[in-house]
Amino acid sequence: MEHYIFFERFSEYCHADYEACREQGKKIAGIYCVYAPLELIRAAGAIPVGLCGKKEAPIPVAEEVLPQNLCPLIKSSYGYARSDTCPFFAVSDFIIGETTCDGKKKMYEFLNRIKPVYLMHLPYTQNNSQALTFWEEEIKRLAEHLEKITDQKIHDHEVMRQIGLHDRLREEIWAVTRLIADPRTPLGSLEMMTILETKSFAVNLESYIDHLTALRRELAEYQNLPLPDKTPLRVLLTGCPVGRGSEKVIRIIEELGASVVCMENCTGMKNLFASPVRHQDPLKILAERYLAIPCSCMTPNQGRLDSIRQLAGEFSIHAVIDLTWLFCHTYNVESKVIEEYVSQKLNFPCLHIVTDYSSSDCEQLRTRIEAFLEMIQTG
Repeated sequence: MEHYIFFERFSEYCHADYEACREQGKKIAGIYCVYAPLELIRAAGAIPVGLCGKKEAPIPVAEEVLPQNLCPLIKSSYGYARSDTCPFFAVSDFIIGETTCDGKKKMYEFLNRIKPVYLMHLPYTQNNSQALTFWEEEIKRLAEHLEKITDQKIHDHEVMRQIGLHDRLREEIWAVTRLIADPRTPLGSLEMMTILETKSFAVNLESYIDHLTALRRELAEYQNLPLPDKTPLRVLLTGCPVGRGSEKVIRIIEELGASVVCMENCTGMKNLFASPVRHQDPLKILAERYLAIPCSCMTPNQGRLDSIRQLAGEFSIHAVIDLTWLFCHTYNVESKVIEEYVSQKLNFPCLHIVTDYSSSDCEQLRTRIEAFLEMIQTG
């Protein structure tokens, strides 16, 4: 597809944009997590960029410092930084971290030896006013820090403009994802993953949204075609984030003839659920929106169950696959809650997978996933 090529090669286009920003004196903020408030970063005149952490290659370098029995995402993230092999880390002036898990927040102490790290402290619940008040103070504290770094005042009207712009972005991604899930379109799970991943690299957000709109219009034309006689099983993927280099489970599902029609994880739809605007104060809006993200670091995490239920309905799924990276304790413990909810409340088959970034267990995974899909088809 003509407009998909832009997203497939998007990381190549970005490098020149980031260098141009640096020449203009703009600061670049490296981020690892969806809790970083992008609207606030942009309102301060800085540019947020998602950092690498989804490939196996840099992990041995990280294990020279970090323990082996640590989540591969954390090790990969630090390995990229330590080996200076992530171009986005190289152009970043500072890092915005967050306390989503013990492993990451301790890793940030080592990362701070390489580049300045600003750490946002998350509450561990979303269910009381004290948590929201605490998080709103963290947003304000970040705003003050950004103003010092960028030497630019953050104005309410600019934060509100950025909120509107990011709302448009979320709407377009929702629309594109729904269309890719249509079996008549030529794009599939891996292409959807690529598009979702590129949203964290955009320098010029307006231009990026325009490209999404063009892709949406191109995909919409396929809805005039008749449905194929046989459509693949539709899978919802939840759990830990995936991306290029750690997409083996998605690839195996595709090779077995099924389709991942939506991803509930952080690199997918988790941070795209809009919160209603109840305030005139833009920092309150951001605090409510970002605190509502249903990460497994929150307890209890009812929001994740709600998002799975909503996605299951919108994307007409047949099954749920819950992916946990090895040593990611919060998602691993929460997998039992997910399995009970999906199988008992939503009445969908659910498969929990624990793996890492290596390819050594691909055939074992293939056997388990194939048996799971065959059970659905014959059941």
